[in-house]
Amino acid sequence: MRFRTGQRVVTVVGPTAAGKSALSIALAHELDGEVINADSMQLYRGMDIGTAKLTPAEREGVPHHLLDIWDVTEPAAVAEYQRLARAAIDGVLARGRVPLLVGGSGLYVRAVLEDFEFPGTDPAIRARLEQELTAAGPAALHARLAGLDPAAAVKILPSNGRRIVRALEVIELTGLPFTASLPDPRPVYESVQIGVDRDTAALDERIALRVDLMWAAGLIGEVRGLTGIREGRTASRALGYQQALAQIDGTLTEEQAKADTVQGTRRFVRRQRSWFRRDPSITWLDGADPKLVADAIALAG
Repeated sequence: MRFRTGQRVVTVVGPTAAGKSALSIALAHELDGEVINADSMQLYRGMDIGTAKLTPAEREGVPHHLLDIWDVTEPAAVAEYQRLARAAIDGVLARGRVPLLVGGSGLYVRAVLEDFEFPGTDPAIRARLEQELTAAGPAALHARLAGLDPAAAVKILPSNGRRIVRALEVIELTGLPFTASLPDPRPVYESVQIGVDRDTAALDERIALRVDLMWAAGLIGEVRGLTGIREGRTASRALGYQQALAQIDGTLTEEQAKADTVQGTRRFVRRQRSWFRRDPSITWLDGADPKLVADAIALAG
């Protein structure tokens, strides 16, 4: 793919609850920017409270792209997101404004910024593997993956059946390890990459507070109103939504559902940090620093 010389994208990445959204609004006002969402769960319509999606008022007039584009019954599709996000970025650039790619889904960010071609899919192979997943469970398929591609097995949780199935599908399709399908970085856009993080103890507190606020804001009611969410392989497993469904079903109490969401989010934060910290092009800022916005503007400007 042709490198798009002079077409600069500013990214704001980092773990959940670090303060990316607030910083992106401040940067958009300062840089005359528009936000392109790179949070995989905020792509789903109606999943607002549990994803901490900014309300229209909280967006302060800043245009936001790629929110609410998929129904909750649709599985995640990084290749489709890549196409839509690049079209949105190109539109922002054509208007003479600055695209701000904002979110904590590392693969989605990489897919947009780099020359990243995804292996194809085969419906028959996918269906067979999903049947095996249903029959045998994710642990059995994860053990198979560990034998075929140990590096991929280390990166994919044994409980993440969807990603295990995808890895096995790619291995069967290409004859190569799943990790071999992830190319060396070759940029598509010029970019300034800003990472936002906080002290672990402080971030843990913010996560616990966010989860309390999610339930207080009506997450259970939101989930009850999401028609088809149980059929959505991606949406039904989202942090907070999986636990809310269990509470609705009576398998978890409210306190258990909240505690499970807090613990799951903290584990997810560790994986986000591991992903983003491997990228030397990201400049990290402390989300609690009073100079956060000024430092980010200096980097992006």
